[in-house]
Amino acid sequence: MKYGIKTLDDFDFSLKTVIARLDINCPYDPATGKLKDITRIKAALPTIRELSEAGAKLVILAHQGGDLEYHNFISTKLHAVQISKLMDKDIKFIDDVCGPAARKAIKNLKSGQILLLDNVRYMAQEMTLFETKLNLTPREQAKTIVVRKLAPLAGIYICDGFAAAHRDQPTLVGFEQVLPSGMGRLFEKEYDVLSKIMKEPGRPLVFLLGGAKIEDAFNMMGEVLSKGIADRILSAGLLGQVFLMAKGTSPGTKTEEVIYAKKLDRYLGQAEKILAEYGEKIMVPLDLAYDDNGRKEIGLKDLPSEHPITDIGSRTIDLYKDIISGAKTVFVNGPAGVFEEPETEYGTRELFSHIVKAGCFSVIGEGDSISAANRFVPDAGFSYMCTGGGAMVRFLSGEELPVVKALKRAAKKFK
Repeated sequence: MKYGIKTLDDFDFSLKTVIARLDINCPYDPATGKLKDITRIKAALPTIRELSEAGAKLVILAHQGGDLEYHNFISTKLHAVQISKLMDKDIKFIDDVCGPAARKAIKNLKSGQILLLDNVRYMAQEMTLFETKLNLTPREQAKTIVVRKLAPLAGIYICDGFAAAHRDQPTLVGFEQVLPSGMGRLFEKEYDVLSKIMKEPGRPLVFLLGGAKIEDAFNMMGEVLSKGIADRILSAGLLGQVFLMAKGTSPGTKTEEVIYAKKLDRYLGQAEKILAEYGEKIMVPLDLAYDDNGRKEIGLKDLPSEHPITDIGSRTIDLYKDIISGAKTVFVNGPAGVFEEPETEYGTRELFSHIVKAGCFSVIGEGDSISAANRFVPDAGFSYMCTGGGAMVRFLSGEELPVVKALKRAAKKFK
């Protein structure tokens, strides 16, 4: 055991049906119908291989996409194809999660075979609203449909989805109540790396927070600031725009429409409070950028903009570079703007490249961030690429993650 959690070394998997909950959630391009980046799938392969080679009848559970905004919300069939290619091994897939077809396929598995079930978030009890509105206990989650239907068919549960360890959902915390459980190799590795960093981080420690998923940022900023974990927070993406709105600066109607459509306006009050308490530690963009037949930049005094804001501006980039140059440790969660487009990739490319060149210890997490890092700094790379975004930032805030709690309880319960 490590950290009070069982590892793969603590089990005999031969001829056992093993349910493995992974996080292989990948950026998806609807225009091509392909996964844009498969870093998380590659990271999960060591555990998949080890379980299969140990003779397990392996059943993989995974989610894909966000169920609130339906971003990248698709079947996991594409993931089965990728795993099959990478392993050069037949991976079975069924477009069912826990119904009769899925259960029959599980019962028919033979030693070493692998079955990937469909997107668990197709189940209502795996959706974010179910999690946040009902707040079920782990014991109650063990009574949900997915766990009740699948657990009797298995002998062991393995969680290798550190990237989802901050979520409190049945396939993540329910199985540990009824099955001997442990963590996979990726979970173990990421827990190791982040634990060592948190014990004695190099100072100053800077957080670069961007992207479109700002919920995770607001869930941890107050903690890392109040506990003195973060010395400086650099805001970009929609987070930076929400901070600007909280300071009374409108980025423009079209940008605000995006923020209100995503229901991110609910964080304005929290943003005002954080700025009031820790304003000197939070860097807000000095200028912004948009695409109007090419990249255009706009200062704060010229806002609001009639165009949707899609990047930070050059003055902001230079300021953030100066701060990063003086940092010993940098954590990155989220790109600075819409990095997929040439006109608005500048902020992300410049900052990510500078972090690598600065020579500080750097950790990057979150799917889009990793895609951007693979695109802009594929050779030099960050010190560590963590598959988790929300899990990483909450872990760094000192919070014991729901999945970690569940795995520790299981280690005591199933001795």
